[in-house]
Amino acid sequence: MLVISSREFRENQKKYFDLVDQKEQVIVQRGKNKSYALIPIDETIKYLSEPEIRDRLNQSIEEAKKGELTTIKPEDISQLLGL
Repeated sequence: MLVISSREFRENQKKYFDLVDQKEQVIVQRGKNKSYALIPIDETIKYLSEPEIRDRLNQSIEEAKKGELTTIKPEDISQLLGL
C-alpha cells in the first residue's frame, strides 16, 4: 500500500492510476485528518451505485429480516433463466 500526499498525486496522477490498475492500493492524504483511497470503478460498482438498485436491495434486506422470503429450487432457477 502506498500513502502519498495530495501534491504528489496531482503531480503524478497517471503513475498512481496505473498502479491502481495493477491492483496496488493507493491512499492520498489531504492535510492531517483526511485520506482518500483510489479504487477503479467497475460495472458492479456502477450498477450498485444506482439509487433504484440500492433502494431495492435495502428493501430486500428488510424483507429478509422479517422472514418474508421465497424459496426457489435449483431446477426452478434454471427454468426461470431459460437454461
